[in-house]
Amino acid sequence: MSQKHNLLVHIDALYRSALYLARNENNADDLVQETYLRAFKFLQENKGISNIKAWLFKILINIFINQYRKDKREPSLVDFDSIESFHESIEEDALMSPITENESVLDKLLDDDVKKALEELPDDFRMVILLSTVEGFSYKEISDIVKCSIGTVMSRMYRGRKMLKEKLTHYAKKHGFR
Repeated sequence: MSQKHNLLVHIDALYRSALYLARNENNADDLVQETYLRAFKFLQENKGISNIKAWLFKILINIFINQYRKDKREPSLVDFDSIESFHESIEEDALMSPITENESVLDKLLDDDVKKALEELPDDFRMVILLSTVEGFSYKEISDIVKCSIGTVMSRMYRGRKMLKEKLTHYAKKHGFR
């Protein structure tokens, strides 16, 4: 099996993480597409990769971080004339569009309260928790992906889990976990 084919095996995992990072489907699609464009371009130069999944996640996260930094520097523009028509189109889409396969899988895995708590975490903490818990990467792999020391990854995991615990205390009581 070629390395290019091995790349496509991880598309669902990349999209799932991109969706959590970007917080909307369009930006998640863009992140995954840009990740694959860069990966295929790199592989055209016949360079071998030992851990393809970790390498793809590293590309995805680098793109996300660079875009985040770029967005922080640029002021956002709003076309006020199109807001009303946009609002109406969203309502139509919400009424007519079926749940996508990825959304239904995530809905089965995570309750709304849990998803909301995870989405409210700062990006650095959410990223390491997703990479560890959802994608199953080791601390070493995560440190390579997010370009920080293993100690920083462990610290972010600890602090991120602590933040989640605080956010989910009410949820735990409601469901009889505490």
